[in-house]
Amino acid sequence: MATVAQWVSGTRPRTLPNSIAPVLVGAGAAHHIDGFDLTRAALALVVAVALQVGVNYANDYSDGIRGTDANRVGPFRLVGSGAADPRAVRTAAFAALGVAAVAGLVLVVLSGRYWMVAFGAVCIAAAWFYTGGRKPYGYSGLGELAVFLFFGPAAVLGTLYVQTGEVTGIGIGGAVAMGAFSTGVMIANSLRDIPTDIQAGKRTLASTLGDRDSRRLYLALVSIPFLITLAIGLRVPLALIGFLALPLVVLGARRVLNGGKGRDLIPVLRDTGLAMLVWGIAVPVALVLG
Repeated sequence: MATVAQWVSGTRPRTLPNSIAPVLVGAGAAHHIDGFDLTRAALALVVAVALQVGVNYANDYSDGIRGTDANRVGPFRLVGSGAADPRAVRTAAFAALGVAAVAGLVLVVLSGRYWMVAFGAVCIAAAWFYTGGRKPYGYSGLGELAVFLFFGPAAVLGTLYVQTGEVTGIGIGGAVAMGAFSTGVMIANSLRDIPTDIQAGKRTLASTLGDRDSRRLYLALVSIPFLITLAIGLRVPLALIGFLALPLVVLGARRVLNGGKGRDLIPVLRDTGLAMLVWGIAVPVALVLG
């Protein structure tokens, strides 16, 4: 049986900034127009984190039973390592997605925007079918697009909208920044896994573009949030503290530029995720204070 520590590792804690930071940015954008609601923001955070944990367990299960993780060099996998029964991991995924569904329903009731039930259903389905089902879209080169949409516009603007009923320019900028950061994490992960993904028949954007162009794409993606920082800074000068995230991006970018492969790229995921979290804290704080 898998240990508690292994189950926690299976949630892939280093990916959690991908779900936390967009909610913080959406909450900051809501506060900027005097629409912040603590209860709704907290529920949005529960939804986002539960979805992230759910999709991580779902990926562990689906990739594990397909054999995709048999030779993977990344973080520990419950199913691929044989530490946990696949059915138990699937149940954990369903449980996390269930928590997201319940929190989302409460949020919909509080906001009175019942059409968002359908929006939530799409998010849950996207979490499962990323690597689940007979034709997972994550195996068809669409994973990066989904990551951009769900961790960017969906998470940021969804958090903003359930609080205010509005979508603002700063909210859109924050959504693009979060989407770019998250996709950068995804590209770094896929860049590391190009050899094993090709062997397993998993087509990602990185395996399609190839090593060199994937590295260029990563650098472009992690540059976008800082261009947006400058744009937001024109309206809220204090938002320039978002550049506090730049040193972390530089750490990851150096490894990518220097041709790091395999395990050498694992810290890139950590540094890019932390950069996303720092940006996702600094800019909302600026929006609150500014």
